[in-house]
Amino acid sequence: MSLMQDLSVIAAVSAFWLIAMVVPGLDFMLVTRLAIMRGRAAALHATLGIATGVAAWGLAGFFGIRTLFYVAPWLYLALKIGGGLYLFATGCKLFVQSWKPEAATPDSTMAGPVTGSFRAGLLTNLANPKAPVFVSSLFAAAMPQHAPIGLGVACVTAMFAIAVGWFTLVTLLLSLRHVSATFLKFRRWIDRCAGVAFMALGLRFMTERSAG
Repeated sequence: MSLMQDLSVIAAVSAFWLIAMVVPGLDFMLVTRLAIMRGRAAALHATLGIATGVAAWGLAGFFGIRTLFYVAPWLYLALKIGGGLYLFATGCKLFVQSWKPEAATPDSTMAGPVTGSFRAGLLTNLANPKAPVFVSSLFAAAMPQHAPIGLGVACVTAMFAIAVGWFTLVTLLLSLRHVSATFLKFRRWIDRCAGVAFMALGLRFMTERSAG
């Protein structure tokens, strides 16, 4: 393949992935909540966790995870159930904590190690069973047959950079004092809405049937 062809493939993958990142989802909700509740450092750690998950799914997608799921459907089922359980448990924790008195105080809201935010970002991204299907479909549509490994790695690197760039921008905006002060007035409802959303998506992932 020529350099121009490689660049066109990278541009196509990057454009689709940017759209996927901009559309609000589980990752966006997590970064938004952390930026408002725990500050810039926690949200940036979660951003790196999310981007690491993106890179993992990207590499898996390029090296044929879609084919693997087709050969062994139980792997997809296991991912759906495991991911759904994690999201449901996370949602329950958020929802229950939002009703506790200590959840309303700034000190308790911002408590906890920042390093745990990286793990939360990584697990939230990996727990979404739609991710491997979307990523593998993206590569199947954009990649030429017998694409070189270097091209795949370049596309995954672009996806990682887009995830970091977008969620860093979200973090910087929402961690501004006047923006976060407004949202902190509604912190209980933010936790409740996020908790319900996580629980609903977790249940959906665990109960919906595979399209294939």
